[in-house]
Amino acid sequence: MPTIDADCHVIETEHAWDYLDESEKQYRPMLLKGTTESGVAKHFWLIDGKLRPRQASSDPSIGGSKDSLSGRGQIPPAARLLDDVSLRLAHMDELDVDIQVLYPTIFLTPIAQHVEAEVALCKSYNRWLADIWSQSNDRLRWVVVPPLMDIEASISELRFGKENGACGIFMRGIELDRLMVDPYFHPMYEEAQRLDMPLCVHAGVGSSYWAGIFSAKDYTANKTTEISAEAFSRNKLAGISAFNSMLTHKVPDLLPNMFPRLRVGFIELSASWLPYVVTDLRRRLERGGDSLGDDPLGDARFYVACQTNDDLPHILRHVGENNLVIGSDYGHSDTSSELEALRNLKKNGELAPAVVDKILQDNPKALYGL
Repeated sequence: MPTIDADCHVIETEHAWDYLDESEKQYRPMLLKGTTESGVAKHFWLIDGKLRPRQASSDPSIGGSKDSLSGRGQIPPAARLLDDVSLRLAHMDELDVDIQVLYPTIFLTPIAQHVEAEVALCKSYNRWLADIWSQSNDRLRWVVVPPLMDIEASISELRFGKENGACGIFMRGIELDRLMVDPYFHPMYEEAQRLDMPLCVHAGVGSSYWAGIFSAKDYTANKTTEISAEAFSRNKLAGISAFNSMLTHKVPDLLPNMFPRLRVGFIELSASWLPYVVTDLRRRLERGGDSLGDDPLGDARFYVACQTNDDLPHILRHVGENNLVIGSDYGHSDTSSELEALRNLKKNGELAPAVVDKILQDNPKALYGL
């Protein structure tokens, strides 16, 4: 059975926008070069009238973290940027990884202000990923990015993705200032269920309002800082809240289970919060005369990506061994990034080999329908 890295990334280059239709070229992001206030070289995207910082890992000429755990410096630039798919596959072989599931970088926060721009950019990105998948011998699977300001266009992109190597649907814990249980999304959920594609709730946020609240500020100088002190609140809490909200609404006595086959993954949020959230929700439901059940994740078809620094024996006592997956965050360098996370999990003497195999193979295969 293949070893599956459940959370890897593409770093968007200008090639991501080569798939825009002629009528959509006006929305093509422009890559600009500049410097920070401290004189450090930095690149920016000009997208839909707004400047957005480009990930330092997007360009080998731009400095960034040398954190050894993330291993970003060990990744050949052409593999990291997917300019050379064969090089990426060769690096996966070195890491003993059979399949990577690719998530975006630029879409971790809202990318556009206008629906036409969002639709055009999502379509181009999805076709870029489909092209990458077609060169990978089915080893580089990906999650489709839906333009959620237009649900009909989102459904169309889901269908395209299903036919072109996508194995999930990218979402963030809050989208368009709406919770994930909002009926606005139900038509897309119905199609996701029909296509056997899971919702993949990744760290990040789809609400400009939420992102604005938690943008880092130096309150003593009243200015935005370069490094976000509020990254945890901005990028992680929305996804954890979505888990709690969706699990609450899946209890039949609270809301009819409208999507009995829909799977949901919660990615790059770690798993240390699971015992707290599950224990708290169990008490809340009991006070109202309901119950959560002995296998809350299995009953809800929820999967959570863990990290090697999670207390996994403690977590497993609360949620069992059938619904955890793991990812390396390949290509990034942050608190979730660990290039050899899958190998390191195998070395974890606290877990039985059979449990490790589930986390590396069986569970991600079930989540992504591989």
